Amino acid sequence: MGVLSVTLDQWADDEINSMIEVGGNSYANAIYEAFLPEGYHKPHPDSSQEERADFIRSKYELQEFLKPSLRLVSNKGSLEATSSRKHTGSNVSLSASFNSEAGMVEFIGILKVKVIRGTKLAVRDLISSDPYVVLTLGQQKAKTSVIKRNLNPVWNEELKLSVPQQYGPLKLQVFDHDMLSKDDKMGDAEIDLQPMISAATAFGDPDLLADMQIGKWLKSPDNALARDSAVNVISGKVKQEVSLMLQNVESGEVELELEWIPLNQ
Repeated sequence: MGVLSVTLDQWADDEINSMIEVGGNSYANAIYEAFLPEGYHKPHPDSSQEERADFIRSKYELQEFLKPSLRLVSNKGSLEATSSRKHTGSNVSLSASFNSEAGMVEFIGILKVKVIRGTKLAVRDLISSDPYVVLTLGQQKAKTSVIKRNLNPVWNEELKLSVPQQYGPLKLQVFDHDMLSKDDKMGDAEIDLQPMISAATAFGDPDLLADMQIGKWLKSPDNALARDSAVNVISGKVKQEVSLMLQNVESGEVELELEWIPLNQ
């Protein structure tokens, strides 16, 4: 089957957020198949390649089963869909391409990052700090709320970032919020996304897998891991718990839970 890319001239912030919120198979189907005609039969395992391609085209390119008010259009009122053929068995992947001043960026999935807690963070005020976390992936940034006067903060906040086809490490920074001067740095770390994304790609649709470990990112002198980090399928979701020792600071660890959601069908 083919890789189907949706190419828009310009995307408004709310349109990009709409794509980010789609979030994978179950989320996408709930939206893109919300208005399937009564009696309409979706392709089944014995359907021909042509039948499957027609269905994918109707679902994503023409958006025939999507509520009209949710259809994505560019500010210029133009929507151009392109498809390129690449034989990958029975898998069909959907990716979004964004034209911007920085050039074309093609996203392959969504990364959910639950920032759980920090432990023994560094003091940057008199006796404490007001920490918050900033995540950076490519040109995207997301940050948690500020927790006042706490060196062992519990955020339990979920942040979302879209993952480009050419992705690098996820960068994490911790800062001390200051009302009167520049926020002080409280350490940083990098997260290698390749173990999770490569394992998820190799094993395919997690909805079809039992709960199991599918990969591992190993602690080494070259990374910030506090301990080995396993990639697991849990209830049909690809997740990874990560404990990081903050770098370039006197102390501090941060615990995260990552979830990978491919933009595919």
